[in-house]
Amino acid sequence: MTPNREVRVWEARNREVRVRPPAGLAVVGILGGAVLLVPFVALVAGVDLTRLPELLTSPSALDALGLSLRTALTATAICLVIGTPLALVLTRLDFPGRSFARSLVLLPLVVPPVVGGIALTEAFGRRGLIGEHLQLLGIDIAFTSAAVVMAQVFVSLPFLVVALEGALLTRGEAHERTALSLGASPLRTFLTVTLPLLVPGLVAGLVLTFARALGEFGATITFAGSLQGTTRTLPLQVYLERETDPEAAVALSLVLVVVALVVITVAYGRRDRRRAGRRTGAQS
Repeated sequence: MTPNREVRVWEARNREVRVRPPAGLAVVGILGGAVLLVPFVALVAGVDLTRLPELLTSPSALDALGLSLRTALTATAICLVIGTPLALVLTRLDFPGRSFARSLVLLPLVVPPVVGGIALTEAFGRRGLIGEHLQLLGIDIAFTSAAVVMAQVFVSLPFLVVALEGALLTRGEAHERTALSLGASPLRTFLTVTLPLLVPGLVAGLVLTFARALGEFGATITFAGSLQGTTRTLPLQVYLERETDPEAAVALSLVLVVVALVVITVAYGRRDRRRAGRRTGAQS
């Protein structure tokens, strides 16, 4: 057998090999998945299907759902406008303290949301660092729908930045360097080269950002309060119903779970299909 034929035979066998985890680790992994799955199964089992339409169409539930969707969409749009340039600055611009700046941007991911709410209050509350000056201009942010959007942006922006950073680092700079070397301006390079390459990561980041904004609770109740029709989003409504009508709380929780499941499936389903396509192409 010639060396070239041996190489081809080895490559054919290598493509047929399936990489699998050790049996013991697979069992532990399945148990870990069960730990996450069982509470959601119990949540579905706890829903009173006969009362479900009534619980989901009550005025308070509809107000909370409508407010949550409006504010989450607004927060996602704001994150898109400010998060994309921020991710570009952190990955494409060299400056002193860049690692520290990235740590500050990602800080809302690790601090408790209620701490974020207190920080927002200290900054934009009626007696806050910036809020007291806005108060003199007749601008009051705390305990308004704008405060809800600000809280959602604060906690969800890092998700978009992380997704875009990953996409930018994975793609590298080769295409952009080529465009710049051919005389394209930085703006044209961004619009015609960088942005199209970022679309998959951008879509996944926006979906996760929306999901995080929709489920925000701690910063919202601390900074915006809980006023029906104004600041009481669906997570806050769930919290209040838990004290007075547990069945309603379970039903509304199911709505949030279903929305989150759809969002995550859309975000990661696209990525898995792309990986499967690349794997199939590599094997063919």
